[in-house]
Amino acid sequence: QVHVVESGGGLVHPGGSLKLSCAASTTIFAIYNMNWYRQAPGKQREFVAAITKGDQTTYADSVRARFTISRDNVNDTVYLQMNNLKPEDTAVYYCNTYTYRTGIRVDYWGKGTLVTVSS
Repeated sequence: QVHVVESGGGLVHPGGSLKLSCAASTTIFAIYNMNWYRQAPGKQREFVAAITKGDQTTYADSVRARFTISRDNVNDTVYLQMNNLKPEDTAVYYCNTYTYRTGIRVDYWGKGTLVTVSS
């Protein structure tokens, strides 16, 4: 069982920056791939960024070159640095990780943190 808790959301003006954090409650954090998703009002949840246990990163086209995902395996935390924020980045941001049990993927989600980009 893994628990993840997001923090760092808030209100920011267009062009501004925020850094989200996701703390994981596991002593083996380093073996997990970690992901960020987001869900805007009235829309489906969408992938934002991922970082593997080997520090390989992947980004959605809409955030590439503006967002950076990173991890701290000492403090069991993953971060999402968001720069040049746009109103369309407004969403609840969720941290996600997963494991496989008897071949079945089991996902773990946090409760999310709200990011509002508005002037």
